[in-house]
Amino acid sequence: MSEKPVGLKMEKLLFVFIMFVVVTGLALSRNTEYDSSLVSEHQSLMGQKRDMQDQIVQLTDRLKEVEKMKKHYPEVNFLSYKDRKRILNSNRLFLSRSIPSSRLITYHPSLQVTGGAGFVGSHLVDALMIQGHEVTVADNFFTGRKRNVEHWLGHENFELLNHDIVNPLYLEVDQIYHLASPASPPNYMYNPIKTIKTNTIGTINMLGLAKRVKARFLMASTSEIYGDPEVHPQQEDYWGNVNPIGPRACYDEAKRVAETMCYAYGKQDRVEIRVARIFNTFGPRMHMNDGRVVSNFILQALQNEPITVYGDGEQTRSFQYVTDLVDGLMNLMNSNCTLPVNIGNPDEHTINDFAQIIKRLVGGESEIVHKPAVEDDPHRRRPDITRAKQLISWEPKVPMMFGINKTIEYFHQEINRKKHSERNIWLPEYTLKSYDKL
Repeated sequence: MSEKPVGLKMEKLLFVFIMFVVVTGLALSRNTEYDSSLVSEHQSLMGQKRDMQDQIVQLTDRLKEVEKMKKHYPEVNFLSYKDRKRILNSNRLFLSRSIPSSRLITYHPSLQVTGGAGFVGSHLVDALMIQGHEVTVADNFFTGRKRNVEHWLGHENFELLNHDIVNPLYLEVDQIYHLASPASPPNYMYNPIKTIKTNTIGTINMLGLAKRVKARFLMASTSEIYGDPEVHPQQEDYWGNVNPIGPRACYDEAKRVAETMCYAYGKQDRVEIRVARIFNTFGPRMHMNDGRVVSNFILQALQNEPITVYGDGEQTRSFQYVTDLVDGLMNLMNSNCTLPVNIGNPDEHTINDFAQIIKRLVGGESEIVHKPAVEDDPHRRRPDITRAKQLISWEPKVPMMFGINKTIEYFHQEINRKKHSERNIWLPEYTLKSYDKL
């Protein structure tokens, strides 16, 4: 009887011991697993820390690079609030308040340029910005490009609007340079109705703006209003010889109507009007494929393609460099001349001669080939600039060969672009020193 309780007691003790061993083993196992998890987590955190430190070093290096690449603007003149003008430039339109002749340099209004991202407009913006004006560019980018004005983006005096002037625009400006319109035959013939609307409805909208804010208004007209002239050279009092239903009529007649509207607003609403009749112009920032003589010949020569001359090549043209045109536009805007003024270079060349000049300057193996003449292509074109000399003290100064070489350089860089990041930005050719003589 006494052995049974002892046996039971021993079994109980053995069971308790076994349970103790099991529980202790489980506890030790859990602690080991916990410690292993902590070590693994610690190692992971240390790895993340090293990665973050590497990223911080990389970001620091990038910030240093960005600081080195900080945008530097061309040097501009500083004008006080009394002298600074507000200018609007929209798809070849530029606005500015009238400048008394006695304050030609010291009074700087706010300006608007329509078509300011285009070929001519962008060079005009450069000159106005460097003089210290506040410039607003309005452009629908049909032929204009942001790249032409991107060196001014972010500047406190510059603003760029994506706007089609067929729609009204409400701004406070002092002067308006109205350059809005496609200017090369392929561009204005591409959508003739749009060309007509831009030069009629768009011009009315800008004249209405000039009337409302009492801004001086400069209309960028064209030598095309003379059509295929029967008078040579062309003076401003010549009425022209235009085919009103031909392929070029959408541009020629629209510009003639635009001039009529300008003088109607001048007579009826006392809007200060300036009209510039622009002759053939060339220079950097021209479109490669805009179909004009200069761009066609240079592009074909650079690519060793046949240089295409339409007709017999004996038709004549007069070519001016873009900076001369810009000087003429600004002189006219700031003058007291309300009559139309020819802005062009009277140095006349046949198309055949010009093709030979481009071939010689570019080099290469291009041949000059002739194709059928284009309908309504003017036979002779040369401006009489007597009025410009007498009334606005302007005449072209840049030799044609100098300008052509500059343009060839630009086209060569454009052709060699392989990707978007390879920018072909033609920086302003104007400096403050350019205006010291004014």
